[in-house]
Amino acid sequence: MSKRSFSFPVADVRARALGEIHSRPYTLIPVSRVIFQVAFLTEANFAADQAILKALSLAQGVPAPAADTSHHTMSWGSGTLRWERHTEFSTYFWDTPAPAEFGAEIPVNPFGASFAAPGPFISGVRIEIRPDSEDVADVIANFDPTSLCQSMVADSQATVITDFRQDGDGLTKFLVLDHGMTDGARGMLAQRLLDIETYRTLAMMGLPLAQTLSPEIRQIETSFTAITQGMKQHARAEADATLSEITRLAAELEANAALSLYRFGASRAYYNIVLERVAMLAEKALPGNETLGAFLQRRLAPAMRTCQSVEERQADLSRKLARATALLRSWIDVELEKFNTEILASMDKRAHLQLRLQQTVEGLSVAAISYYVIGLVGYLAKLVHGVGVEIPPETLTGAAVPFVVLGVWLTVRRIRSKHSDDHVKEANRPDTLS
Repeated sequence: MSKRSFSFPVADVRARALGEIHSRPYTLIPVSRVIFQVAFLTEANFAADQAILKALSLAQGVPAPAADTSHHTMSWGSGTLRWERHTEFSTYFWDTPAPAEFGAEIPVNPFGASFAAPGPFISGVRIEIRPDSEDVADVIANFDPTSLCQSMVADSQATVITDFRQDGDGLTKFLVLDHGMTDGARGMLAQRLLDIETYRTLAMMGLPLAQTLSPEIRQIETSFTAITQGMKQHARAEADATLSEITRLAAELEANAALSLYRFGASRAYYNIVLERVAMLAEKALPGNETLGAFLQRRLAPAMRTCQSVEERQADLSRKLARATALLRSWIDVELEKFNTEILASMDKRAHLQLRLQQTVEGLSVAAISYYVIGLVGYLAKLVHGVGVEIPPETLTGAAVPFVVLGVWLTVRRIRSKHSDDHVKEANRPDTLS
């Protein structure tokens, strides 16, 4: 097969799509290492996050990343500093050799006094990976026994210990006892633990909002119940006022739903990520100890169900308000149709009265016009008598009365018929039909 060079036109998103799968590689971590990761909400100010990353990079003699970069790695001290941008938060990861004692302070680190937080602090994690040969009985005693979790992970190649409590620096501590993992396996395990702690915190952000919205939804439900009870008694008489009140409740509900839509959706997504990461740990329970997955399921699941319950109540109440609004509008439309029917009946009655009046006026008009015409005939009869015709003027005038009245009546009728025909033709014109 001969060599050839592929030079097809490239899609605009090809490089980004292919690069995304390699954009967040695991850090290779040797044993006896401590890992820090802090997460900040930066969606409202990515520029500040970028400025801080630029300052850190230049301080280490590393070129600042491009503005559209979502992942950046540099050497810092004796470890690696890694920055990642996510949808609404950014994380800063740093690893360094573990101190002699578990939990001891690391005096020199990237997150000291000179580090400016790019946004509100949301999550902090400290993971210490030590060989299982060390005596950690005293270390385990420092964890809170009421929330202590221990389990074997990574095909029994490591033991993870934590109590999901935060220390004085706001960091959740994990102790990993290495039973023979590779550097890559340590990196994968550390990343999963970091994801579990970070995303479980982000998932819980929906709970305070749900707790705030629940009383407001309850008030709307109570008001709506009172309205629907009233609709059974006098809805038709007060349909307009009731519709106005239901519209107000619907607007208030939709405003709350719009406020919570993103947060509840994000909480579901984060919660699913936590469940996936826990499943990847492939935990095996140690006798007398609770696993990380069981602990998180027991604490996270009720919070997520609360968020789901509030979201479902919003959707259900929205549907009920829509049905009530449709019912009220139907009643109002019926009342309008009834009113319109009464108006049409009144107009029809008036038309009949106008027709009768018109007929009366036409009769009077025939009499009046005939009277004036007969007067003219009388003058003509006198003229004829004056020139020698031996017929009395009264006789000629009286004889002309029937003919004058009939002629005037026929003329008025013809004029009325002509006007009626013109009106019908005008109404039947194509440009007047709808």
